[in-house]
Amino acid sequence: MFKTKDGEEIFVIDGHTHFWDGSPQNQKNVHGKQFIDCFYAYHSNLSPKEWLWPKEKFEKYDAQTMHDDLFVHGYDDMAILQSTYLSDFYKKGFNNIERNYAMKKAYPNRFIINGAFDPRDGERGLDQLRADAEKYHLKGVKLYTAEWKGDSKGYKLTDPASYRFLEEAVKLGIKNIHVHKGPTILPLNRDAFDVADVDDVATSFQNLNFIIEHCGLPRLDDFCWIATQETNVYGGLAVALPFIHTRPGYFAHVISELLFWLGEDKLLYGSDYGIWTPKWLIEKFMAFELPDDVAKETGVSLSLTAKKKILGLNAARLYDVDIAAQKQKAPLAAAS
Repeated sequence: MFKTKDGEEIFVIDGHTHFWDGSPQNQKNVHGKQFIDCFYAYHSNLSPKEWLWPKEKFEKYDAQTMHDDLFVHGYDDMAILQSTYLSDFYKKGFNNIERNYAMKKAYPNRFIINGAFDPRDGERGLDQLRADAEKYHLKGVKLYTAEWKGDSKGYKLTDPASYRFLEEAVKLGIKNIHVHKGPTILPLNRDAFDVADVDDVATSFQNLNFIIEHCGLPRLDDFCWIATQETNVYGGLAVALPFIHTRPGYFAHVISELLFWLGEDKLLYGSDYGIWTPKWLIEKFMAFELPDDVAKETGVSLSLTAKKKILGLNAARLYDVDIAAQKQKAPLAAAS
């Protein structure tokens, strides 16, 4: 829980977190090492020096560390665990749903678990999605369109097989589709993260919410022109938000464009833990004000009301979180 100087409490839902295992013991090949090394480069280059982790901790952290970083030292009230498999790179998967479920069982009132699917898995994948939906009561999934699978180096949301899985998601009541559409990660291919395929599926599946993680960066303009037309397309701020430290001018450009095109009701905070930790991200976000020239040009305001929506209210609406009830379930210690 973040408290303003006036004592107002702001409920925080971290929309993008991971409980991963990128350790050398879990790496299947050189690509597993490349992937976690690329993550660590993002961490090293965009974090304040006092928040840098040693490489060994970054590769694999334990449940207590994650809990404390999010909910004790950080300001999160709840967090969404995004499942990401990368089975061609990691022996047990990078961030599989079973590992996430262990975290959920340990801290049942803190976490929401999202599943994952890959349309290239065919009937077997549909069966797994049905089983996961029943076991974990899924309200969302995370898609990685650039994930490698055998000879394939990615797929499009508009592929016929993808439509079968989205149709099944509707039947299962899985309404939140989080899609990584952002910077490339070595060795994945940049073009496989292109946002162009979002447009058609958003139009075709009006009863699904498409949360585009990382707001399509570096394709911000393309994403904004799509999201302004599609009422069910949202922007996840993970990766965009850390630029508030190293490149505040760039962050001002990104957030002002998102507010101009999408509006404050369609943006979701995400720390991308464990690449970054919520304490410094949220403190800097709450202190941030748009430069006068940017605000004048775009006509938007990053007001306290907008910040409250971005930090938690928007995600609560998408995931049917009763904030008053949640506060009773999980009273928080003050962040330290």
